[in-house]
Amino acid sequence: MNDQPVFRKELEQYMDAYLPILYVDTLENGKVQDILTELAVQKGRGIIKWSLHSGYEDAIAGLRYPSPLSGALDTILLEKNVARKILVLEDIAGELESPAIVSRLRCIAERIAGGTMDDCTVVLLSPLGTIPRALEPYITLMSLEFLSPKKIREHILHFLESNDMPAPVEELLDTFSMHLRGLSETEIDNILSLAVSDDGQLDASDLPMVLRQKQQMIKKSGILEMVTVKETVEDIGGLQNLKDWLRIKAQIFRDVRRAKEFGVDIPKGVLIAGMPGCGKSLTAKAAASMFEVPLLRMDMGRLMGKYVGESEANMRRALQLTEASSPCVLWIDELEKAFAGAGAQGGSSEVTTRLFGSFLTWMQEKDSLAFVVATANNISHLPPELMRKGRFDEIFYVDFPNQGEREKIISLHIGKRRSADLAKIDVAALARKMKGYCGADIESVVRDGIEAAFVAGKAHVTTEDLQAAIGRTHPISETMKDAIEEMDKTYKSKKFTNASREE
Repeated sequence: MNDQPVFRKELEQYMDAYLPILYVDTLENGKVQDILTELAVQKGRGIIKWSLHSGYEDAIAGLRYPSPLSGALDTILLEKNVARKILVLEDIAGELESPAIVSRLRCIAERIAGGTMDDCTVVLLSPLGTIPRALEPYITLMSLEFLSPKKIREHILHFLESNDMPAPVEELLDTFSMHLRGLSETEIDNILSLAVSDDGQLDASDLPMVLRQKQQMIKKSGILEMVTVKETVEDIGGLQNLKDWLRIKAQIFRDVRRAKEFGVDIPKGVLIAGMPGCGKSLTAKAAASMFEVPLLRMDMGRLMGKYVGESEANMRRALQLTEASSPCVLWIDELEKAFAGAGAQGGSSEVTTRLFGSFLTWMQEKDSLAFVVATANNISHLPPELMRKGRFDEIFYVDFPNQGEREKIISLHIGKRRSADLAKIDVAALARKMKGYCGADIESVVRDGIEAAFVAGKAHVTTEDLQAAIGRTHPISETMKDAIEEMDKTYKSKKFTNASREE
């Protein structure tokens, strides 16, 4: 049974449309070759293959000989036995760095597009590398589908049945199916073999192994970062509206099968905008903890490449890895820096616009359990398309903490460091003196006050120690007064949902 119906359909459509070069970003060459063989038989077409290890091979013509790619392409350019053929070139990424190879491929593509090479298609099989500018107009990028949780579920059951092992309970089976998403059948089989090798069964104790496999995959990419999460929702002082909203989405995430059966939409994500140092990044980490899934961080600096098409390829890879790692939370910090300039003309702005377009399309169409938490300080630099309905489920505005929230934040930071002193400290008085302080400012005051008390040789930290620290602190509302006032006007005019509950 074909487990790649969408890929197979697209491949057939592209071949029928005589698109000259199809670049399949894959490590599963065998699976693609099987689909190509099926299509070739169906359409009465032959296959010519080239790879580094086997050279040139035309089974129908009875030709097979070691050859560098340049020689194989020269043979094809001579139009020997190429009519109605699919030209499959493996291990191609490194070869595209050669101007001579690029020139030959471009010549073939032009002949196919011009109709002088009858019913031919070039298929490149390789992990995606840099696409030369000269080939961009002729290349169509493709990728295999991820196995669906349903298919993975069937694969797990088949594996266990083949080895006379009991199936886990339904809930655990669903969990494994979700966490194994993005892995190949071979990788899944390897993990399952390791999982059952110790006790002859698949159980909850084997789940960490899956997470380690995902971590390896992400680490090797060099594009995304898997963040270790220690923070919980209890570490957030205030932002009650936002926390309540996240709790609802987390409940759906944790029971997604029943939620979907009930007609509930899968949560897409949230944009948290507002003042610097007020808990936006902390909320992203706490969300991953609430959802009980890994946290991935996208660093736009890592996506930007120096070669033509490299940045776009990195974005595609990042989104594919996110899909493969789902269920997960994808954290995009300082979103305005990532997509500032999108829509403008020329140079880096055009690259940013293409990256922005890829991201928007993914956000609009994704149905995976990848929940996006995007944070931004100044949304005036963001394209308005990003804030339309259908992108994020909700947009929250984070203001400076109110009196009650400041009290909670002060108590949290003192409690972590000097819990025994907390009862004797006038937290309310301190909070009143720290109006206009962000969460980071408050934490700095607590650290400074405790440090000063220690250096002075005191046995306890007092209210006076912390009041003295306040006097030495210049909050962000002072140091960035003009920018803060402008941001405040912008956010209030947008009428975003307030992350805090009114006192």
